[in-house]
Amino acid sequence: MRRVVIGATAVSLALSVAACGKAGDDNDSDSGGSGSDSKSIGLLLPDNVTARYEKFDKPYFEDKVKELCSDCDVQYANAAADPAKQAQQMSSMVTKGVKVIVVSAQDSAAIKSSIQTAVDKGVKVVAYDRLAQGPVSAYVSFDNVKVGELQGQALLDALGDKATPKAKVVMINGDDADPNAGQFKAGAHKVLDGKVDIAYEQSGLWKDTVAAQKMSAAITQLGAKNIAGVYAANDGMAGGIANTLKGAKISNIPLTGQDAELAAIQRIVAGTQSSTVYKAYKPEADTAAELAVNLLEGKDVKSVADTEVTSGSGDKVPAKLLTPVSVTKDNIKETVVKDGLYTVANICTPEYAKACKDAGLE
Repeated sequence: MRRVVIGATAVSLALSVAACGKAGDDNDSDSGGSGSDSKSIGLLLPDNVTARYEKFDKPYFEDKVKELCSDCDVQYANAAADPAKQAQQMSSMVTKGVKVIVVSAQDSAAIKSSIQTAVDKGVKVVAYDRLAQGPVSAYVSFDNVKVGELQGQALLDALGDKATPKAKVVMINGDDADPNAGQFKAGAHKVLDGKVDIAYEQSGLWKDTVAAQKMSAAITQLGAKNIAGVYAANDGMAGGIANTLKGAKISNIPLTGQDAELAAIQRIVAGTQSSTVYKAYKPEADTAAELAVNLLEGKDVKSVADTEVTSGSGDKVPAKLLTPVSVTKDNIKETVVKDGLYTVANICTPEYAKACKDAGLE
């Protein structure tokens, strides 16, 4: 990360002056203040493909930190789906003197050594949305097994009387490097096993292109007419799968998702996706900010983290687990619209005007 050159002190001073003020949005490097004081908090997010991170998590987190600690400085970096890059970003923040780092791990196991190094240097680490391995001080996420259960149940509900042990379902899971993916998968299997035939199951790596490829392979293997429904672990992958289904002229079969992305809500309105799972971003980001500020100020995190979980490294971690909600065409108004995540105008663009009218979104 660093190169020793003549005039390094001058460069450092110039960077410090340039960095004063609010954190920037550069996804390729750390952004924000100099991090040299005791009021510096870092936020490391895993990728810029999943829409929620840049659009919701980051600004909500920054706003809540500023509300709780007006003179706190938030530094931000996005790993762009690269575990090595995230490790480098964490190391850079530690070097700059960041006191608390909130990290949503791109790879929960790979980040362990970086977390250990940070903690050894007196930095506190909060695991955000994904339970990173290593000595983290707190964790905030949703009940991820419950997320999978909601997805599985939504698929069964959409299948109706077609949900039989012979009904062939395609299952496209998340990235195995993400511990959440395993929990979603476990929850979905808990609901689906014995109720339908999971005839094809693969990881889509949280990528729409990979999920589309896997869906195409499933169609080749099972036959287009033999697929009753599709479990997709998140909305990004569901988008790729929906395109593949359309290309194969497969319609009117259930397709799940997760994250309540705008494109997914629009697909639900249009009937090309049957459900998603809404995990309200603001409460999660607000809780992470509260935990970070508490750690910065030496307060007990257990006033916020009211339960405990065990990470993949065997560490017992104080945790706050929020409640997810299943979203279908029937409750869009009562969930994402009511909470102000999207307006009806956001959803009902001209392309979706007729579908919105038919769905009662006016």
